Amino acid sequence: MQLHDFGFINYAVLFGYLAAMLLVGVYFSKRQKTADDYFRGGGRVPGWAAGVSVFATTLSSITFMSIPAKAYTSDWTFIIGQYLAIAILPLVFYFYIPFFRKLKITSAYEYLEARFDVRSRLFASLSFMLFHIGRVAIITYLTVLALRPFMGIDPVVLIVLISLLCIIYTWMGGIEGVIWTDVIQGLLLSGGAVLIFIMICFKVDGGISEIFTATSQADKFFPTTQFRWSWTDSTIPVLMIGFLFANIQQFTASQDVVQRYIVTDSIEETKRTLITNAKLVAIIPIFFFAIGSALFVYYKQNPNFLPEGFNTGGILPLFIVTEMPVGIAGLIIAAIFAAAQSSISSSLNSISSCFNSDIYTRLSKSERSAEQKMKVARLVIIVAGVFSSLAAIWLVLSDESEIWDAFNSLIGLMGGPMTGLFMLGIFVKRANAGSAVVGIIVSIIAVLAARYGSDLNFFFYGVIGAMSVVIAGTITAPLFTSAKQISLDDSEISGNK
Repeated sequence: MQLHDFGFINYAVLFGYLAAMLLVGVYFSKRQKTADDYFRGGGRVPGWAAGVSVFATTLSSITFMSIPAKAYTSDWTFIIGQYLAIAILPLVFYFYIPFFRKLKITSAYEYLEARFDVRSRLFASLSFMLFHIGRVAIITYLTVLALRPFMGIDPVVLIVLISLLCIIYTWMGGIEGVIWTDVIQGLLLSGGAVLIFIMICFKVDGGISEIFTATSQADKFFPTTQFRWSWTDSTIPVLMIGFLFANIQQFTASQDVVQRYIVTDSIEETKRTLITNAKLVAIIPIFFFAIGSALFVYYKQNPNFLPEGFNTGGILPLFIVTEMPVGIAGLIIAAIFAAAQSSISSSLNSISSCFNSDIYTRLSKSERSAEQKMKVARLVIIVAGVFSSLAAIWLVLSDESEIWDAFNSLIGLMGGPMTGLFMLGIFVKRANAGSAVVGIIVSIIAVLAARYGSDLNFFFYGVIGAMSVVIAGTITAPLFTSAKQISLDDSEISGNK
């Protein structure tokens, strides 16, 4: 494996950025007095900042590197997923946000107990926590894998470095610290993408017009062959269905995003959160896909710059380290670290909030003090961070190769039933606790059958998981006792009437 020299100045810029993130955590640690401060930010976070945080959370380092690599080797069809995140906003605005805001929840899964029973709440919460421990491990692993050829640091040391920094500033600053570091990281990610594209344009003979022309001639935007229906390939119709359900899961049933809905002081600010996110989603991903096309043209014009046998999954870091000016390269690599950290810190804080609310407080036989809740919250962040770090180290040492398919299968298996439970509770009035449990069981069986008993594309797993809950929960509802009306924080959630 060829190792490229990163250089002292680039390392100085990178570690300077990482130190700045720690200082943000130190600053916000002084404001964390109660569990409400730690998990809800005391309602002090403005909507625009929460919106940037949502964007940074959903844009992981894998997205930062895999989108340009995808556009470089293939085409632009995956950009569809970004715009489907905007398309579902009316659904989130008018059906989901009012529930979350009125309930004054800490964990999104409190709604499921109010609507069904504690079994649904615990299933969804545990699924979320296990999924995000795995997600953190995979994000860390793939980030280290992509940066490995360009930095003279042992991959295990890199994992420990990334994990340790995220644990420290998440542990200190709570959700408020996480959100404000996300704001810095989100702006760094966005600015880095724009800067990289501009610099490639200057290096390509013919500039931006040549990039557009060459990409079009190579049929690397939206090939006509991608408009066909397929059960096994990731064609445009499959992507539209798969990303639709993936985004519904992300914005309606995933604690790391839902938590941003409750850190603002009003429902108007919450809606501003999603509008800000939508504006960023509408613009920034275009630059990531454009970077991939620009790199395709650049290395086509300069094939000798591409190392023999190079893994194109690391095409963006290769350009950054070998072609970007000293110091700027360090800043862009810092942006890749930022993408990893924003996703990891959000996951750790969300895991902690779920455990504290859904396990520790909910199952406790006695009232827990604010100090006890804070201690447990911080302990869970450390434990989750350590477990995910160990999992990432195991992935490095075992040289796991099929991690992407396994990750998407995990989304379908755990994310699908969670999404289906929220859909069942909000849109099917006659559904009840018993039918929800049946829906969960049917959903798990259906996803496992699709994963191991068919050649279905993995984008169908989440669809199958969600719709199995809704269909089975609706059909079997008459077999069980109707759900009674339950109140939570003076807000009533109705079951079957």
